[in-house]
Amino acid sequence: MAGAAHRNTGVEGVDGGVGLTALLVAAARAIETNRHDPLARDVYAEHFVLAAPASAGWPVRMQQVPDGEANPLWGRFARYFGLRTRVFDDFLLRSVREDARQVVLLGAGLDSRAFRLDWPPDCVIFEIDREGVLAFKHEVLDGLSAAPKAARVPIPVDLRADWVGALTDAGFDTAAPSVWLAEGLLFYLPNTAETYLIDTVDRLSAGGSTLTFEVKLDKDLLEYRDSPLYTSTTQQIGIDLLALFDREPRPDSASNLAGKGWSTTVHTPFDFTRHHGRGPLPEQNDALAGNRWVFANKPRM
Repeated sequence: MAGAAHRNTGVEGVDGGVGLTALLVAAARAIETNRHDPLARDVYAEHFVLAAPASAGWPVRMQQVPDGEANPLWGRFARYFGLRTRVFDDFLLRSVREDARQVVLLGAGLDSRAFRLDWPPDCVIFEIDREGVLAFKHEVLDGLSAAPKAARVPIPVDLRADWVGALTDAGFDTAAPSVWLAEGLLFYLPNTAETYLIDTVDRLSAGGSTLTFEVKLDKDLLEYRDSPLYTSTTQQIGIDLLALFDREPRPDSASNLAGKGWSTTVHTPFDFTRHHGRGPLPEQNDALAGNRWVFANKPRM
């Protein structure tokens, strides 16, 4: 496994391109885990950060950040990822406790939910991502002798390839309810790819299924190019998010789902900051202003 991980480093793994953002989220989850008041706990996150050459020097606890919470990247932005993790954790667990027993993580990255959440015993977690990302994750988790808390089915396929065939071949049942998660994924995709993905999830989902995803609704992402979140991320860890985001006008995926019969709700992250009493609040020149978290339910016929 180690050899496979090393062969796939670079843009195909986690050391470059969009793959590097998986390490950013892992670092944020590590910092959140090590807070005195964590919204979510991921004991594996810091191991991912320390194992990758690209991120080995990044902080994994707030005490390692010289300016602490005032740091736009490791303070506010990291807390955003911690809040997002908690909210999506809650949605997934609520869905599987109510109806769904199949969980599909689209662009799973370094998500360790299969290992850290308390799933019902008959739950199956499908993780879809590129081979290099999953190989790196397996190397780290194998080294920790980590054991999943539910049946886990990794599917090493690019979402630009035939992931539907790979998913169904792996045992996904289109006749059974499922819960889908697209966390930190859609704003890297072209407009048409997002629409295709949402339409495909609808087609594969039986009644009783649920879906949650994150979108950005900014009319012009460059309006916030000087936002402290973007500039600090570029300056401190060399990730230019604006260069990675697709800047086409975004589709209205929530309305698309509603038109297909799903019930949908759309929230800002700040709604959950107020609910939990922790997390980012709006500020001037805010790169989070256009972020929305969408929650959708497909009724039984």
